[in-house]
Amino acid sequence: MAGEFVEETEGPAGDEWEDLDVSDDESDRIARRQDREFESFLKRLKDADQFKVQEGAFDDATFAALYKLVQDGHLAAFGGPISTGKEANVYEAAAPEGDDVAVKVYRINASNFQHMRDYLEGDPRFEGIRGDKKAVVLAWTRKEFANLQRAHDAGVRVPDPVAVQRNVLVMELIGEATDPAPTLHDVTLENPETAYDVVREYMQRLFSAGLVHGDLSEYNIVVHDGELTIIDVGQAVTVHHGNAEEFLRRDCENVASFFSRQGVDVDPGDLFEHVTDVDADPSGDADA
Repeated sequence: MAGEFVEETEGPAGDEWEDLDVSDDESDRIARRQDREFESFLKRLKDADQFKVQEGAFDDATFAALYKLVQDGHLAAFGGPISTGKEANVYEAAAPEGDDVAVKVYRINASNFQHMRDYLEGDPRFEGIRGDKKAVVLAWTRKEFANLQRAHDAGVRVPDPVAVQRNVLVMELIGEATDPAPTLHDVTLENPETAYDVVREYMQRLFSAGLVHGDLSEYNIVVHDGELTIIDVGQAVTVHHGNAEEFLRRDCENVASFFSRQGVDVDPGDLFEHVTDVDADPSGDADA
């Protein structure tokens, strides 16, 4: 139970009570207005190969969200897809200053959000919107942005969040667009003990900041320029979530299983105790 897992307090660890506004925003208004400038932008994007998705997966309001991000100075040019999935696609893009960024676009009409239910139930931000797919997607996108911000502020290496608009999330691109950073699963670790220490430190920093990743494994930790970066934090829950302990124990099992196969002596129970030791010194070298 949540109350047994961590004492409920005010402050950063309790902002799961923060309201998420998923009502119509400027993107929806732009899409409805269909001004000439947006219509031209919409035609260019719909004609671009990287946005030709099956069954019209991106609605006009999604394209309007991209348009708004361009207007707000977060995006300047789009590249090709980096990854595609059932619920979201990730694209390469360029910021106005020339830096590469990643643009994650959740599809409103994605057919299966069953896997989200365990992460949504018990979180007051999602009360009353479980039957509304659009509202769930918009809230989920904002939740991922907020989780990235909190993890970053806690000293966890995650993609730096840049902006969020409707169902579109802009963040730092890890690796190169033509050569995405590999996951832990895809590399041979020269020093798995050091890598494990980094992951353990990141897990503790997340927990100290009031978050549990909830789906941590070798498949969503990437390696780039000698650093480990945790990705896919959309499902991360606060420590007061009713399933937080279950999710954290599963994370510990996954991490322990992977590093045990790399020859590191890891016990999932010991890892759990270390991560939840809020009195431990949070400082330390978290470079791989």
